[in-house]
Amino acid sequence: MFEVGSLEALERVSSGISNPLLEEWKRGGGRVVGYTCSYFPEELVHALGMLPFRIRGTGCSGTSLADAWYGPVNCSYTRCCLQLVLEGRYDFLDGAVISRTCDHVRRMYDCWKAAGNLPPFFYYFGIPHTLTEHGLEFYRGEIFSLLKAMEGHFGTELSPEKLEEAIREYNRGRRLLLELNERRKRERPPVSGQEALALHVASTAVRREVYNRLLEEALEEVEERGKEYSGTRLMLVGSVNDDPELVRVIEGQGGLVVTDSLCFGMRSIVDMVEEGGDPFEALVRRYYYHVPCARTYGEFERKLNFLRRLIKEWRVEGVVLEHMKFCDTHGGDNTLFARRLEEEGVPTLLLERQYGPLAEVGRIRTRIQAFLERLGR
Repeated sequence: MFEVGSLEALERVSSGISNPLLEEWKRGGGRVVGYTCSYFPEELVHALGMLPFRIRGTGCSGTSLADAWYGPVNCSYTRCCLQLVLEGRYDFLDGAVISRTCDHVRRMYDCWKAAGNLPPFFYYFGIPHTLTEHGLEFYRGEIFSLLKAMEGHFGTELSPEKLEEAIREYNRGRRLLLELNERRKRERPPVSGQEALALHVASTAVRREVYNRLLEEALEEVEERGKEYSGTRLMLVGSVNDDPELVRVIEGQGGLVVTDSLCFGMRSIVDMVEEGGDPFEALVRRYYYHVPCARTYGEFERKLNFLRRLIKEWRVEGVVLEHMKFCDTHGGDNTLFARRLEEEGVPTLLLERQYGPLAEVGRIRTRIQAFLERLGR
């Protein structure tokens, strides 16, 4: 276990793939199922007595192995994830569920399957790209099929009581993270954007009841340490980002990331699973209808209104619209966001980037400096 405060412990969890809490879970005979998308119902795995672990590329130092399988126009995030798989860094997984998030993630399923080194349970999970009644029916069927496949493979059975308990635990975690983000509304927040992102990322790598306890303690530590942060109030929007280092670069130039629209962030916590009714149906509807990302078509105005709400409530002075190179979905959304927000008087920065070790830190730093100068800071 960690011999540090809870805040530092959770920051360490986000800084690598394996962590002491995960290792302790495995030593006790616990099983781990990896997943790749915020549209994956984590509560289902938790209710079956396992740990849902979001697959990331954290700690990747190069993609030579993955490049042999991926084409040159696939995003660096998925290549880094596959690289760690091929290096054996995900050998602790008892299962992996690859979602149809986008063509790049779908391709990771093909590449991983072709390259080998598969976990005992390996599953492809379909997600509709539009929000319709037909799509909801399809998504419900996909979750039911996934559940039956996991029950059959792992020799376990889901009970409504266990699912209700998991839903309560995950809702509690979302509320704690919302409490953290409420504190970032202050004129001088007690937590930096880099720290906040690390706490969000850690939620995807630890059993939720353990995470909730640590997060409660971390929130107390945040207030007691007496730190205050200042800078130009920015919002980070766009492609998957589990890398607090990107936020560190932004904040190192004088910005302060006070909120975001990321799947490792606000998009994953603002919607609760309804409690008190049919838990399976409530889970299906929450994950299908929660704040959509760029992969969901026909919902642009809803996504834009979400940004407007965050800008107003967190008093955002500028919006950094980042997207991974070759990410056409977020690249398209961000271009439209920039046009509409600029028309409304909100300054924006369109920032194309690479993931992890491929990131051009010097170029990003220069772009952020120029943006802050535009804002008069």
